[in-house]
Amino acid sequence: MSQTPPAIPPRFTVFGRGSYAESLRIGEILRKETVGGALLVAAAVVALIWANSPASESYFALRDFQIGYEPWHLDLSLGTWAADGLLAIFFFLVGLELKREFVAGDLRQLNKSVVPVAAAAGGVVVPALIYAAVNLTSPETLRGWAIPTATDIAFAVAVLAIIGSHLPSALRIFLLTLAVVDDLLAISIIAIFYSSDIQPGPLLLALIPLALYTFLAQKYRRFFGTKTAAAWIILLPLGAATWALVHASGIHATVAGVLLGFAIPVIRSQASGGPAAGPGLAEIFEHRFRPISAGVAVPIFAFFSAGVAVGGWDGLGSALADPVALGIILALVLGKPIGIMGTTWVLTKASRARLDDSFKWIDVFGVALLAGIGFTVSLLVAELSFGQGSLQDDHAKVGILAASLLAAALATVVLRIRNRQYRLAEEAEKVDSDHNGIPDVYDTQNRP
Repeated sequence: MSQTPPAIPPRFTVFGRGSYAESLRIGEILRKETVGGALLVAAAVVALIWANSPASESYFALRDFQIGYEPWHLDLSLGTWAADGLLAIFFFLVGLELKREFVAGDLRQLNKSVVPVAAAAGGVVVPALIYAAVNLTSPETLRGWAIPTATDIAFAVAVLAIIGSHLPSALRIFLLTLAVVDDLLAISIIAIFYSSDIQPGPLLLALIPLALYTFLAQKYRRFFGTKTAAAWIILLPLGAATWALVHASGIHATVAGVLLGFAIPVIRSQASGGPAAGPGLAEIFEHRFRPISAGVAVPIFAFFSAGVAVGGWDGLGSALADPVALGIILALVLGKPIGIMGTTWVLTKASRARLDDSFKWIDVFGVALLAGIGFTVSLLVAELSFGQGSLQDDHAKVGILAASLLAAALATVVLRIRNRQYRLAEEAEKVDSDHNGIPDVYDTQNRP
């Protein structure tokens, strides 16, 4: 009598198509980030030209102009206000996006979240190790090990827009998740390794406005979702107080942005009409604040941070030969793809997963190259590592700019080669949506 062979465990698919609603939401986010990326690049170019022009002194005078209330430890330069204040808005959105992905997005499913989250971790660890290896003999420059850990999603999406890539939604979601998760890892690194002279008094006091902010946002989520002015009048001052106290405590103030983002509810309560009644407060706030972040906060930060006096071709050559810049370039251009690709490959082999039939490993490689575009958070960590305006900070920023441009160029070559296949996959997604009776055009009439 023959025995039935044991069943082979089913293999799950990596980069399979997510829900149509999630694809639409991600597409909407990336369209806004495309505009933000163009503004970011433009601001950085203006800063570089101005900082290397005959009028360069006026640029640095503007960047270093002090303003603020000294008794509250807020007598800061405009460059510091951009790094500590405006970037808190950016990290507020990081907190919102990450919480929403894991509470209500496709990534609440373990088989869809484990790969991008692990890949993001690999894309943080490997670049840090490469930078550390290059600067191992210099404790002073080794402090910048976290500079190449983050991905600038706005810059990366701007590259996609410029090359006209039809990157399928699954890979776009993968890229966005990578960027959000490694931004969270980067801000965790900032909080742990780049905070100094911690003052417990202000830190404990910050818990009071943060707790009140959280209670009000959770309890009256419908009220703040429908009454725009109420959020500005009630929640914004509490958020500002939390930010100021965290800043005074010695912990980098952008950490407050992430905590405030985590405090916002994602799903509507039953008392508000249930989850099906409409978008939650996190999604509403995301729509309100993303244009401010992408269109104002991040470009202004880039303007004040990217201005580096290179000093001609000789100065540029000297900067690129510095182990700081060399470590950053190798870490972003090589370390990011190795960390992301290596982690993804190991996970797929260990879990008996397989790539979706629409994709090949070269597609993952193209996205991993895009992830090597480190800009906004990398510039921030460079300033925290070496001090704004120092020679090492300038060389680090030259390395960040060079690595980001090189990663963008390499990603452009790979993705353009595969663009025809991406277009076919995009058309297949559209056909599937038509067969399921889902409209092709996103209905924005009920959007907040």
